Order: sequence, then C-alpha cells, then structure tokens
Amino acid sequence: MGRQKMAYACKFSMLLMLVAVASALTIESSTKDDLLQCESIVKNWAASSLIDGVQGDKLKLRDLLFFLHVPRTGGRTYFQCFLRKLYTSDLECPRSYDKLRFDPSQPNCRLMATHDDYSIMSKLPKESTSVVTILRNPVDRVFSTYEFSVEVAARFLIHPNLTSATQITGRLRPKARGVSTLDIWPWKYLVPWMREDLFGRREARKLGKVMGIRKRSYSYDMEDIVIPLPAFVNDPLAHEIIHNGATFQVAGLTNNSCLAESHKVRHCVRKHPVLGQHVLDVAKKRLDNMLYVGLTEEHKESAAMFANVVGVQVLSLLEALNSRTNQAVNNRTELTSSFPESEHDSSNQLRDSIDGQKLRETPSVKKIETADENARLQVPETLLQQILLLNSLDVELYKHAQNIFAQQRKHFMQKLDTVEIQESMPSNSSGHYAQKAFWLAVTTVFVVLIIVLFVTSRRRTSKLKV
Repeated sequence: MGRQKMAYACKFSMLLMLVAVASALTIESSTKDDLLQCESIVKNWAASSLIDGVQGDKLKLRDLLFFLHVPRTGGRTYFQCFLRKLYTSDLECPRSYDKLRFDPSQPNCRLMATHDDYSIMSKLPKESTSVVTILRNPVDRVFSTYEFSVEVAARFLIHPNLTSATQITGRLRPKARGVSTLDIWPWKYLVPWMREDLFGRREARKLGKVMGIRKRSYSYDMEDIVIPLPAFVNDPLAHEIIHNGATFQVAGLTNNSCLAESHKVRHCVRKHPVLGQHVLDVAKKRLDNMLYVGLTEEHKESAAMFANVVGVQVLSLLEALNSRTNQAVNNRTELTSSFPESEHDSSNQLRDSIDGQKLRETPSVKKIETADENARLQVPETLLQQILLLNSLDVELYKHAQNIFAQQRKHFMQKLDTVEIQESMPSNSSGHYAQKAFWLAVTTVFVVLIIVLFVTSRRRTSKLKV
C-alpha cells in the first residue's frame, strides 16, 4: 500500500511539473507573439515617420515658426523675452498652449509655441513650417519637474481642504482670460496628483498620524510633507509622462498626442523597452531637421546662436511681410503708407526689446525654478543611476542634441570669421556696415537678456510651502 501511495505521489508530481512546463511554454509563446506584434506596430510607425523629411535648406526660416517647448528647459524665457519681442501679437497663433482651443488655420498665424508634442505638425503646413526646440540634461529635467509640480500644487494649500481647492479652481478656470497651468500638458496631470498628495499628508499631520516633521537625510526625502523624490520617480504617472519625456515629445508620442496610433506605440515601447530604439531614431531625425536646437546648460552660446539662426531671419521675414502688406494696401488706397511705422517696423521691435521702460511694462517672465544645488548633491548615487536608467532614451537624445549644438557652434564661428574677413577688406558699400551692425546688435540684445535672466534664476532657491 505504501509503494502504491508513493507511485501515485510521483505521478502527481510529474503531472504538476508537466502542467508548469506547459504553462511556461504558453506564456513564453504568448510573450514572443506580443513582442512580434508590438515590433510590427512600432516599426510601421517609425517607417512612416522617417519619410517626413525637410525639403530644401533646413536652416532657412519658413513662414510659420513652431517652438516645440519641452517642459523645464527654460523655453519660457526664449518665448516671452525673445520671440514675443520679435512677433507682434496678431502674428502669434492664439492660445498656442491650450490644445483644445488652438486653431492653426488662423489667418496670419506665424508663431506657435506649445508643450504639445511633434504630432501637432499633422495639423500644420509641413512645407512652410520651421521647428525649434531646447533640450536639457535628463536628470536635471526630472529634478526640475518634481520641484515645479510641488511648487504649483503647494499654492492650493491656502484652502482648508482639497474639496474647497478643487471647487474654487473649477469655478475660476472658465472665467480666466489666459491659459491656466492646469490646462497645459503635462501639468494638467502632474499638478492635481501632487496637490492631492500634499493635502493628504497635511491632513495626516492634523490628525496626529504623523508625530512631528522628522529630520531627513536630504531635502528631497521629506515624506511627512510631500511625496519623496524616490516615490515620485517610481510612480506609474512618472513612467507615463516624465521618464524619456523629451524623446516621446519630439517623436510625437506623448499621452497628449494627436496621432491615433500613438497610444499603441507608446504602450508597446513601455512593455518592450528594446523597441525604444525605433522611437529614439525618429526623435534624432526630427532634431536633425530642425531650424535650431538649443541646450539649457549652454546659456550664453545658445542665446547667441538663437539670435544668429532664428532672430535675424525672423526680423528679415517680418520686414519682407510688412513690405508686401504695405504695398498691397498702397495699391488699393493709393496712399504712401497705411500703417504707423511704430507698430510694424521690425527695427522698432528690436528697439522695444532693449527699451528698459517697455521691458518693465511687459508681463513678468516665469524664471526657471531651480533647487539649491547642494540639495541635489545630497541625493544618493543609487537614485541618480536609477533616474539615468529610466531616462536612457533621453540620455541618448541629449547626446545627439549636444552634437547638433556643436555643429551649430562651428557654423556660427565660421560666420563670425567671415564677418571679420569682410571687415578687414575695403568696401564702398555703407549697407554692408549697416547690416553687420544690425546683426551684431540683435545678437548682443539676445545674449545680454538671456544671461541676465538665467543668472538671476540661479540665485533663487526652491522653497516648499507647507
């Protein structure tokens, strides 16, 4: 009887092993099938995306300038201080940052700046659109995203509870004339999440669930007040929006994308990271085709090259546009001029940008929010390495942007050398000197303004409102 029981036990064990092996083979086969299906989806998207190249000289400004604003790169400074000084308000696409009410068909729309990803190009005339962007070191961008999310969410702590804050916000937003931060990607997802977290932790302190605010090893680990950086980095929402966010934004695959297939492609890449290389290849190609690619860390040179590549061409384009407009009006009215020179002359726009009084009258510019650099130095190396790993695509894209920046710098220096050579040669044309002086003035204005803004922002330390 004992032998019979032992035999049954052996047979049962063998049966369990066979079931386990069969189950494992089924799962492996299913995984392979899923990978193959995802690979097909991603490759087809990448192949169709790589077809859309720039025809003609990519360094020539087209009729419409699309500023693809990657969050937390300092792009707001370029937009508010430079582009808005060059383009008159009637040439700016209305409500650019508000995707729901953005209308690219608006007449005379010449400047569009938005956090929307590259997929919005599907709504724009590609052959007459130039794209510019700025990238930042991925680790610093993650830090800055965390800090800004906390800062904006903390503003709601003046309310007694989360319900009150949510209700008041809901009533005020429809009445707001401008675009609220809560309407803009990615903050429309990150800020409400952080706001709920802040109120939850404050309520826990009130109820005595937290016995005082305990001292932590570094500033980003204050769980009694706010979600610690490690938890923020590992949250599913951070994986969805923040990590490799620049690559997905340039590729046109964020959760805010205009493309119907973007969700499937993004899902496949997140599930099978090996497929991320296809997305990276598309993003690199997009950068290659852009009019200008700046780097947050290279403030001075980025400003100089932005003035050289973009600013001068904008002024030239607007001058030609105004000339054509004035000519058309003259033909109809037989008047020598139909527009006040102060409103339409591009040289006056340049003077406005350096006029101290007028600069003070413009809306204040949102500076880049930076935490105390010492606080970042206290972050454990293991967490830094994890952030790098989670943003591996952004790391590679940033390296590619650095190479593009180096090429732009080389081209810029060659242009300066050409100017010096021409300067040493005799010339009877006063226009040559006027043109050179004008270009140098534009460059100087852009460089000085951006340096002042970034130096000022560096002195600011981030504070949490409790």
